[in-house]
Amino acid sequence: MYNNRPFEPYYRIVIKKIIEKRLDGERITSDECLQLFRSKDVQAMGQLANTLVDRLPSSGKVSYIVDRNINYTNECTAECHFCAFYEEAGSEKTYHLSREQFKQKIQETVDNGGVQILLQGGLSPKMKLSDYEELFSWIKENFPVHLHALSPPEIHYIAKKARLSLRDTILRLKKAGLDSIPGGGAEILVDKIRRKISPKKCNTQEWISVMEAAHCNGLKSSATMMFGHIETIEDRVEHLYRIRSLQEKTGGFTAFIPWSFQDQNTKLEGKYTKTSGLEYLKTLAISRIYLDNIDNVQASWVTQGAKVGEMALFYGANDMGSVMMEENVVKAAGTSFSMTEKDIRRIIQNVRKTPVRRNFFYDFIETVGQ
Repeated sequence: MYNNRPFEPYYRIVIKKIIEKRLDGERITSDECLQLFRSKDVQAMGQLANTLVDRLPSSGKVSYIVDRNINYTNECTAECHFCAFYEEAGSEKTYHLSREQFKQKIQETVDNGGVQILLQGGLSPKMKLSDYEELFSWIKENFPVHLHALSPPEIHYIAKKARLSLRDTILRLKKAGLDSIPGGGAEILVDKIRRKISPKKCNTQEWISVMEAAHCNGLKSSATMMFGHIETIEDRVEHLYRIRSLQEKTGGFTAFIPWSFQDQNTKLEGKYTKTSGLEYLKTLAISRIYLDNIDNVQASWVTQGAKVGEMALFYGANDMGSVMMEENVVKAAGTSFSMTEKDIRRIIQNVRKTPVRRNFFYDFIETVGQ
């Protein structure tokens, strides 16, 4: 399995030992994770990641969710260099969705079998905590959906404006109807990187503090990593370490989603080499190998397309994410992949696994094709 690999014997021995260690159920260190990133043996990492997936209780099944990503506003004061979606506060191009627009979007989602609304927007100076409370209460009163809403930067911004603690802010949002928190706004959890690409957004510890406060007050969340811009592989490892450490402390992450940066129409356009499908699959596999306390790792077909999305099921992913009836942020950056539920099911069946609908908590709602 490990013979005749096209790199130095030293690295072959090192990688083999790391693989054997993980197969024995041991945790790998951050230094060993870095060695994996330095290795060119992507196939071996994929085989290990695939073996780890086969050991999950859900082995043989690949999940997905039917939901809608609603961006309630594009007005944002963060001005992140990697974002092509936001508009500066006061611009004529800004929007805030009306109740009627929400009603149309959510009803269409429910009518098509959707069980969740992913609600995110910008850091809008026009929105107060009470506005979110009223919106959440209205949604929950009128629609049978799980409300997966407000990334850590949004919650941090809302709390700061309201002059409340993160705990009090989260409890108020939870009471109004917030069910879970998406892992957006993480980018790379290394402050030297964040200061360069998102200097007006919450820092690493503030992002972590929001997630910890949410987990400790009864809300689960996902976690993400946006890679392929100015970060180094050392930065990727530090990001993964911070996610694993917080999961060790709270157990609040239900899934991890690594996705590659899309640069079109952003301030970083053309400055960095676009992440290849192979580099994406390698990072995905390493995420599965290193994050031994997070069961679910999601394929990012939205940024990589259906073919790489299918390959992701051989490199550590056990979930295809969302049918995603609507997506605006990645599309604004020049990437526009889309798949129907039928497409997702076909891809899962192509790899001889069973497609299953799920909810946010990764409970299976329906097994398709049995």
